[in-house]
Amino acid sequence: MQPVVRIKYLILNFLVLGGGCAGPYTADWTSLDARPLPKWYDEAKVGIFIHWGVFSVPGFGQYSEWFWYWWRAQGLPENVQFMQKNYAPGFTYADFAPRFHAEFFDPESWADLFQASGARYVVFTAKHHEGFTNWPSSTSFNWNSMDLGPHRDLVGDLAAAVRKRSLRMGIYHSLYEWFHPLYVVDKSSGFKSQYFVGTKTLPELKDLVITYKPDLIWSDGDWEAPDTYWNSTQFLAWLYNDSPVKDEVITNDRWGRGLLLQTWWLLQLCRQVHSDNSTQSQMGEMPEHGHPFMGL
Repeated sequence: MQPVVRIKYLILNFLVLGGGCAGPYTADWTSLDARPLPKWYDEAKVGIFIHWGVFSVPGFGQYSEWFWYWWRAQGLPENVQFMQKNYAPGFTYADFAPRFHAEFFDPESWADLFQASGARYVVFTAKHHEGFTNWPSSTSFNWNSMDLGPHRDLVGDLAAAVRKRSLRMGIYHSLYEWFHPLYVVDKSSGFKSQYFVGTKTLPELKDLVITYKPDLIWSDGDWEAPDTYWNSTQFLAWLYNDSPVKDEVITNDRWGRGLLLQTWWLLQLCRQVHSDNSTQSQMGEMPEHGHPFMGL
């Protein structure tokens, strides 16, 4: 069974009100939200988003990146039956990792294709909710693309190819991991403890920024805990003030429970103002906050 790579075009809207300020930024949302949109992103318009990892080996279901969760946490019949039909008893999700060979991964050809499409930036999965990292993360021992599967730095190889063609490189990173023991401990405490954040999430994010200098960070997996658990404002203040990408980087708004919903209401208000000045339309239905596939 060949791994599946899902590639999507991105036309994203990051909302910025007013002219913003040039910083320095303090670790609060009022200050961080005042940061102006980097010029490159306002001009880029279209990008390509790549979801690819161990989950691409089974490549089953509409949202195959959620395969492990659907199979083990939810026990969805179709996922359970798929495993029973195609794999031996006792086969675990971790057993997919050595089969993630990435034999068709050709970053130079991929980057040529992205450039020819007219895209100006690329967002690549560094880590999804399963925890497997597509770079040699020191916080993900024996659960990364250097130790298992391809035995190469997928993030670094693609970033180098993309930038040779003057395209911008973005990184998708999940804040949480479904089954990580430290996250389970924090969750059981009502997110009063921060063992997972201190030893896994924040070290990973800083490693990605310092090592690969992404132009865009697509954060995800935030919806179970508030931004205070993730130390989101502290990280973003560092990102915008002191990181090597402080002047060029852009992020989305998935940094804690409730933040995405606030953005939704703001977007709906802007749409309503526009409709009042042109043709009348109704506001869309409020999304169920925390749905894993909500986008901007």
